[in-house]
Amino acid sequence: MAAGQRVIIERWGGDTALEGRVRLIEPYGFTKISALGIEEQRVNVIIDLVSPTEEWARLAHGYQVELRIVLWEQADALKLPVLALFRDGDDWAVFVDADGRAELRHVTLGQRSQLEAQVLEGLDAGERVVLHPSDRVQAGVRITARGG
Repeated sequence: MAAGQRVIIERWGGDTALEGRVRLIEPYGFTKISALGIEEQRVNVIIDLVSPTEEWARLAHGYQVELRIVLWEQADALKLPVLALFRDGDDWAVFVDADGRAELRHVTLGQRSQLEAQVLEGLDAGERVVLHPSDRVQAGVRITARGG
């Protein structure tokens, strides 16, 4: 995390997310006991709101919000849910829907979050992957798409 990074502010009471920028990360952290009695390490971060004032005018001191600090972003990145990824030896792999059959595909990853991973090689935009592949999914096995 660094000064200048984009921040998305959600669950603040308004209809849309707000945007901010990290102004300052205090140089020292501190320990605080949570409401559940768990010792937590924290650091104060000061964020400047950059959304138009009329969008956040109802936001007041003491509001609890959820923040997402954007550590990396690229508009044209090919990404997939990390729930589709698994290890095949030392490589990352996915199963791709190839005409109703599972095709094992090794992929090269770039940036990764808890939810998504950037694919640098091994997958093309629009290809469908198997989420949560069980041990029953093997190369060549017939698969059927569910949901959207």
